[in-house]
Amino acid sequence: MRIAFLELNDWEEKYLRDRLDPAHEIVSTLAPEIEVVSPFIYTKLTADVLAKLPKLKLVATRSTGFDHIDVAECSRRGITVCNVPFYGENTVAEHTFALILALSRKVHEAFVRVRAGNFSLDGLRGFDLQGKTIGVVGAGHIGLHVIRIARGFGMKVLAFDVRRDSFMAEVLGFEYAELNDLLGRSDIITLHAPYNKHTHHLINPGNVGKIKRGAVLINTSRGGLVDTEALLKALDAGILAGAGLDVLEGEEAVLEESALLADKTNPELLRRAIQNHVILKKPNVVFTPHNAFNSQEALERILDTTAGNIAAFAAGSPKNIVR
Repeated sequence: MRIAFLELNDWEEKYLRDRLDPAHEIVSTLAPEIEVVSPFIYTKLTADVLAKLPKLKLVATRSTGFDHIDVAECSRRGITVCNVPFYGENTVAEHTFALILALSRKVHEAFVRVRAGNFSLDGLRGFDLQGKTIGVVGAGHIGLHVIRIARGFGMKVLAFDVRRDSFMAEVLGFEYAELNDLLGRSDIITLHAPYNKHTHHLINPGNVGKIKRGAVLINTSRGGLVDTEALLKALDAGILAGAGLDVLEGEEAVLEESALLADKTNPELLRRAIQNHVILKKPNVVFTPHNAFNSQEALERILDTTAGNIAAFAAGSPKNIVR
């Protein structure tokens, strides 16, 4: 099969070649003869893109989320879509706490100050995590790892999820709560829900005012879970004392500023990009560039699963099908 791997680093290509049937032809660009395409999260496989790939049989995304793929169009055309359902539950959970600790102990501000030769402690007083309440929105595989770590810090844990597991709640020592209740009681709110039409703008102008004043918001899931304007207003009004963000709504616009500025047809995306820049310059915001997944071990698990998905499809027994 001719396979197009998109958004791939050199070492990843070698890693995959060592694990795939050598009879497969691997390329790095889309073309009409492509039978399998393996994107990461920034390649949008829209209906228009899919229409240019008449021989496409499989989309093997190297991610858990698949909102960048028109799954309905794939289904209509008989294209199988597979994902990587598990790869870095602990990886993302660890990064979540890296952001939490950066904010709680003002590590980012202290680093910049010391690099400038200033060793003053003024304005660098942080807060303990022990005894604080963390609200985990989305208590799935990643969320449960976050809960385990939080309990190790001696934190109280609230969780919101559409599915409740009373056994895990008892074993890990946390309490389920409705979303608005969680927002009002949590000192730290961390998002681990998948992104879909039901979770779009889960944090929005309608509920941001319900957040406990002085809380910290962490998002290592998807930018679209948080309405950008609501986040900016919450930071400006002091509702949120800070935010730790690995993702932003419309983050691709921040990454591709020149193309955005040249495009006069999408003023909403431009407005969001400007708001994002304002957010990122705030001293009480820590931002990493969609890096929570990015450990060597997690990347190898992603590639192993992707190679397995392609091999299973080639053998006539596809696995990890999203729909």
